[in-house]
Amino acid sequence: MSESQQSPAPVSRLIAEVVGTFILVLGGVGTAVFAAAFPGDPTNPVNVGFLGVALAFGLTVVVGVYALGPISGGHFNPAITLGLAAAGRFAWKDTAGYIIAQIIGGALASTLIFAVANGAPGGYSGTLGANGYDEASPGGYSLLSVGLMEIALTMVFLFVVIGTTSKWATPGFAGLAIGLTLTLIHLISIPISNTSVNPARSIASAIYGGEVALMQLWAFLLFPIVGGLLAGWLFKPLFERTRATHG
Repeated sequence: MSESQQSPAPVSRLIAEVVGTFILVLGGVGTAVFAAAFPGDPTNPVNVGFLGVALAFGLTVVVGVYALGPISGGHFNPAITLGLAAAGRFAWKDTAGYIIAQIIGGALASTLIFAVANGAPGGYSGTLGANGYDEASPGGYSLLSVGLMEIALTMVFLFVVIGTTSKWATPGFAGLAIGLTLTLIHLISIPISNTSVNPARSIASAIYGGEVALMQLWAFLLFPIVGGLLAGWLFKPLFERTRATHG
């Protein structure tokens, strides 16, 4: 997510985005599917719960940013790619390639998760951690509640991403700050929407999440993108004095 990622994206950068998004979905959604509950015994205490899922998403981002960030910038999320472009930190002409790569990486991971989940006794009949509102929300939250939270949290995420990767930030700590922020975001919003803030992650789950997940997918494409673009457009005017001061 560094400022230097401005040139046209070569194949190596696209592959890094595929791999990074694959890791993100495999780690986060995989934890939600396999470890947040125990097959056949919902009362079994040997599961990680919401806290574990939140940590899993955060840890996968930390790993991905440090391992693959030097290659592609470590976006792994269309909302981040578009937000960075809106902030003038990434070339608009490269956004389509990154977004396609992220969707591919997420879909590959969810396909693997679904294939493994089907090997459990009785197969798999869940939603693969799909996002939802109203009856598909874990807490039954409305579309308005979900939309407000997804937009706000995506904006927070982008502010952290842009700020920690700016030239005045402390070098080397961006990945940790970004991962911890994503953990916090999940702690807040898993009960509300199963947490998106990432259209690629939402698409990956919805592919195998059933009819309702596919019907509601539009919200989890729209809201994070709106949040990402707003954060990108607002970051410079809100913090331009700090940017100017630090040169």
